[in-house]
Amino acid sequence: MLSSKDHVLMNWPIVGMLPSLLLNVHRLHDWLTGVMAESRLTWVFYGPWFTQMEIVVTCDPANVNHVMRTNFSNFPKGSDFKEMFDILGDGILNSESESWRLQRKMAQTHLKCTRFRQFLAKTSKEKVKTALIPVLKYIAQQGKYIDLQDVFQRFMFDSTCIVVIGADLNCLSATFPELPPIVKAMDDVGEVLLFRHLVPYSWWRLLRWLKIGKEKKMCEAWKTIDNFIYQRISMRRQQMKETNDLEKSWDLLTSYMDEIKGGSESDRFLRDTVLNFLTAGKDTTSASITWFFLMISKNPRAEIKILEELRAISAKKEQVRQEKLPTVFEPEELNKLVYLHAAFCETLRLFPSVPFEHKGVIQTDVLPSGKTVRPNTMIIFPLYSMGRMEAIWGKDCLEFKPERWITEQGSLKFEPSYKFTAFNTGPRDCLGREVAFTQMKAIAAALLYNFQIEVMDEHPVSPKLSVILHMKDGLMVRLTERCS
Repeated sequence: MLSSKDHVLMNWPIVGMLPSLLLNVHRLHDWLTGVMAESRLTWVFYGPWFTQMEIVVTCDPANVNHVMRTNFSNFPKGSDFKEMFDILGDGILNSESESWRLQRKMAQTHLKCTRFRQFLAKTSKEKVKTALIPVLKYIAQQGKYIDLQDVFQRFMFDSTCIVVIGADLNCLSATFPELPPIVKAMDDVGEVLLFRHLVPYSWWRLLRWLKIGKEKKMCEAWKTIDNFIYQRISMRRQQMKETNDLEKSWDLLTSYMDEIKGGSESDRFLRDTVLNFLTAGKDTTSASITWFFLMISKNPRAEIKILEELRAISAKKEQVRQEKLPTVFEPEELNKLVYLHAAFCETLRLFPSVPFEHKGVIQTDVLPSGKTVRPNTMIIFPLYSMGRMEAIWGKDCLEFKPERWITEQGSLKFEPSYKFTAFNTGPRDCLGREVAFTQMKAIAAALLYNFQIEVMDEHPVSPKLSVILHMKDGLMVRLTERCS
């Protein structure tokens, strides 16, 4: 039994530790953080006896390095993971072995292509200039509070669709149109996937078979997502038949379709690929940028430091233009800003957009912490908790402190990826890291430079129960245009 004034975790007869989990599920991340601190970074969760549910929960960097890097081949995501995330099909996030290696190589080729990077930089800047800034200016003029998380989710869905499927669905406008069904469907999927992590496999499998409860929501969301993606594949294929001029179409769907042949099998591959890219890009970035602005609002010194960097760039812009316009920055300009980058790293340390990582075991092994893991064991890394461990980040681990990412010489400080795991680590590290930073910096720079942000007093802020770390009740803010 593990207990304290704030946390009680007992392995009860028959029901195991499930009661403690259910009693604290409403504050899952913070409760788990307390448990991890008390248990010295590693503990075992035992489910009800009849489920044979054994989960090793660890945020020990040595264990992370062993599982995700040193002995990578012994710790796949596993068949249980693939079934749990069945909606992702055989895409790169779900695949293993040779299929994963081939898909990763293909994705690297497309994401690192010079023309794609230019396309990304151009579309990110243009979307900020033509959609985000005008909408925020309109909101500022109204003088009303607005949910900034909703704004970012709309913006990132549009931006991700441009990059992935070559289409702007224009979800972000001053009229705030009703969101397309796929947006709600993807949100529903995130909730159901977390639910599957919290209950024994046999429970949610039964619900899935009966198509009731949470699994009914998954079934309906799956249909909505498939209809949207297959329609987009069909539309893009028709466009490719009608024109040979694809010089301006460097979205990922076009690039993939140009590489592989048609047919039902290729359509299914494209469906899985598109959904995996949409999942990786849409929600993760919007979640991160929302937490970033919450942290900036609570730390005015950090805001001042970022504005100093931005004003050093903008001084040159003011000299060459004649009229007063909202300032939008070039991606190559933002890549040089140390404090802005450090502030994002610090945000991601405290609020990783994907708060859990999940691994299986092939052969019995002993983790560096001394815990033996067997083939029926599931390993979970609580990344949200990992960023809050004093044993890892020091006594100031709960403080928002971008300076921890900057050396005495003023350059960015390197932290090993098995310690800072926001973009995963090892062979499966995130291929979209640079894409995410490009988009987040474009948004943050334009918003901070052109507007002052006031978070509503006493607005409740807590993580949503989902596989993506959104805010449960959004982020209500009031915007004011800056005078300079």
